[in-house]
Amino acid sequence: MLALLGFSMVAVFMYLIMSKRMSALVAIMIVPIVFGIIGGFLTELGPMMKAGVENVAMTAIMILFAILYFGIMIDTGLFDPLIAKILQIVKGDPLKIVLGTAVLSMMVALDGDGTTTYIITCSALLPLYKRLGMNRLVLATVAMLSMGVMNMTPWGGASAMAMASLGLDSSELFIPMIPVMGFGLIWVLIAAFLLGRMEQKRLGVVELEPVSKREADLQLAAAMDTVGNADYKRPKLVWFNLLLTVVLMACLIIDFMSLAILFMIFFGIALLVNYPELKLQQERIAAHSRNALAVVSIVIAAGIFSGIMSGTEMIDAMAQTLVVIIPDALGPYLAVLVAFISAPFTFFMSNNAFYFGVLPILAQAGEAYGVSAVEIGRASLIGQPVHVLSPLVAAAHLLIGLVGTEFGDLQRFAMKWAFGTVTVMTIAAVLLGVITIG
Repeated sequence: MLALLGFSMVAVFMYLIMSKRMSALVAIMIVPIVFGIIGGFLTELGPMMKAGVENVAMTAIMILFAILYFGIMIDTGLFDPLIAKILQIVKGDPLKIVLGTAVLSMMVALDGDGTTTYIITCSALLPLYKRLGMNRLVLATVAMLSMGVMNMTPWGGASAMAMASLGLDSSELFIPMIPVMGFGLIWVLIAAFLLGRMEQKRLGVVELEPVSKREADLQLAAAMDTVGNADYKRPKLVWFNLLLTVVLMACLIIDFMSLAILFMIFFGIALLVNYPELKLQQERIAAHSRNALAVVSIVIAAGIFSGIMSGTEMIDAMAQTLVVIIPDALGPYLAVLVAFISAPFTFFMSNNAFYFGVLPILAQAGEAYGVSAVEIGRASLIGQPVHVLSPLVAAAHLLIGLVGTEFGDLQRFAMKWAFGTVTVMTIAAVLLGVITIG
């Protein structure tokens, strides 16, 4: 009965959010409460929900301050010199332009926001694609590949949801995935090189007038106009901000302190040094609070979902049912299977539906075969390069509009490259022992 109740709850939750009859934020709180009452757990729901929310609290704090930190870095113009330099280097060579697209989109995607990444990348480089007659699908594909890998950061969404649904810490889930992401980014550069060579053979190298620093700066200003305000730029502090970000990344890798605490400290330093005036500090926090609230609120609300699933033992009963269905021969390979099936799952359903509805069941089933929940969680992130191609992703529609193409054309052109990223990262994860077989 518990298994039936649990599967029914997941089905209802997924139906409500995929049919847009209820927002994910509301559904993830209300649906489990209703099914908990139906299951006869009315008097026990309070402690279950409290325990669930407490489990995700540090994850929510980390995401909040990570989004604010990277938002501040974009405001200050940390990436401006990189963009200007790329515009000067690429000139009329399609190969250099596509590689420049990859590097730029990787750097900007560090903040985990697809909208910002696509706006800056397209605004800066689309004029060059148009001038040389280059295929705009190449621009969109490379930007999406970069975003697909960088979306695996905890503040990007997917990792946060996996941590919240499985009750894991970022040091367990995300830190071991950094080398895997590195292999993914190398593949993105290889893909950009191959696509650039194709365009270079088709068009040749066009002799353009060298871009002066002033022209690059003007083009950069146009690119950044839609995502920033010149009043908030801090060009004199660019080296300080770069050093601060490098130190932060090093601290994340060393993992000597909670990621939540690290981002709180570094955000405080960044805000104080770049915007010492109280009014400017309040304006910058308010400017990025919308993005932060959208992610943080659903992570906190997910604590109710996971708390009730665990407290009522529905998740255990569902996993036992799934174990009966999965052939024993496939059990030891479950992490690898999850890495590949996460691609179509997150393509056809939202991240919310997959990470909160499907992933906990897969993780619990994995325990029966000796595959830890943290390995299943890591594997579930690898499908993100395909997920960003989904029509369910709002930023993807923005990108389509920016480059002026059709969704179907982009999916046909980019899917093989995206699946290549998934394959490369899965192989890397196995070789590095991030996920194991047997």
